[in-house]
Amino acid sequence: MVSQRIVKRTPTKRTLKQSPTARFHGRRSRSSPLKDIASVPTLVAASIDRSIRSCRRRLIKVFTRLVSLSACGSAAAAAAGAQKKRRKKQGFVLLNAAAFPPAEGGEDGPAPPPPPQLQIRRPLPSPACAGRRTLFLDLDETLVHSQTSPPVEKYDFVVRPTVDGQILTFYVVKRPGVEQLLAEAAKHFEIVLFTAGLREYASLVLDRLDPHGEFISHKLYRDSCSEIEGILTKDLSDLGRDLSRVVIVDDNPNSYALQPANAVPVAPFLNDLSDRELWRVMEFFAVAGDFEDTRDAVKSFLSTGGKKTEKNPLP
Repeated sequence: MVSQRIVKRTPTKRTLKQSPTARFHGRRSRSSPLKDIASVPTLVAASIDRSIRSCRRRLIKVFTRLVSLSACGSAAAAAAGAQKKRRKKQGFVLLNAAAFPPAEGGEDGPAPPPPPQLQIRRPLPSPACAGRRTLFLDLDETLVHSQTSPPVEKYDFVVRPTVDGQILTFYVVKRPGVEQLLAEAAKHFEIVLFTAGLREYASLVLDRLDPHGEFISHKLYRDSCSEIEGILTKDLSDLGRDLSRVVIVDDNPNSYALQPANAVPVAPFLNDLSDRELWRVMEFFAVAGDFEDTRDAVKSFLSTGGKKTEKNPLP
């Protein structure tokens, strides 16, 4: 028998002569250029979308900032407009520089205006009798006592002044000796009634005390007082009278605080019908004639407790 050659075929280690087309089958496959071109629009769209979102966030921030600034500007403009309206409504008063004298020793402009007072006071007219001394008399709690309702048990008269459009009722009690004081003082002094009371009230009381104007030469009211730190005082220095020939009778020390050497103090009258204070004041009239300077007479009178003295008489 002819023996047959057996060829063992195994799947491994097999060497084959590959065809020209077979060599490409073992290489890695590449993507198709057409597929790459097709994916470009998607990438571009994604990039544009991200850019749009970023721009939108930035625009939102910018517009938010602009809105905030606009609101602030509107508020500031409204405030400025309101302030302008207020200023226009209120207005300003321009001071005339020529109304003030120039500052002493310099050319820096006008001097500052004087401190505010109740009014610009003018000196009193000259005394009717030349050389006569001047007696400044207070009214309330010095010559009279008055109060509103309820009335005192016994009063001398009633006055009803109109103050700020309202009618007020005052029950007035005269201090014992007030008529005698006015009559006696008029023999030696020019009498000036100087009160811190309102004109509307005080003038009615004075019309009852001196109805014919026999005793009181001049009347000064609250608007003639000076105000110092909120306290009313009676400044005698600018009333056209020599302070050496002036005396003031008052129950309130604040009234004569600027000229204490010219003051004869009296106790306040509070409806005590046994009061004798005005008789003590009348004793001063006899003392005053013995001194050239009324302030010396006041000092001497007060040092002796209100009794007449012969010290330092006129030659």
